[in-house]
Amino acid sequence: MSSGGFLKELQVIGEKLLLKLQRLPKADPVEIVSFCVILLFIATVLVMMVIACSCCCYSCCSCGGRPDHRRRKIQVRPVAH
Repeated sequence: MSSGGFLKELQVIGEKLLLKLQRLPKADPVEIVSFCVILLFIATVLVMMVIACSCCCYSCCSCGGRPDHRRRKIQVRPVAH
């Protein structure tokens, strides 16, 4: 997908979300709760992705930006008898 198509899709999704938010005060309680559950799920996934990425970056790079060579994995070879 080209960047123009991707931006168009994001715009369409944003317009649908805005329309949904505008209709939300008139919606029945079940629809409001389901919309909130979906938003909570999306927020949870985004927070988990940020935490996972930050933990991964922290384990690869120390705070100074240099890799931590002490945590490098060592390949174990079988002992010849």
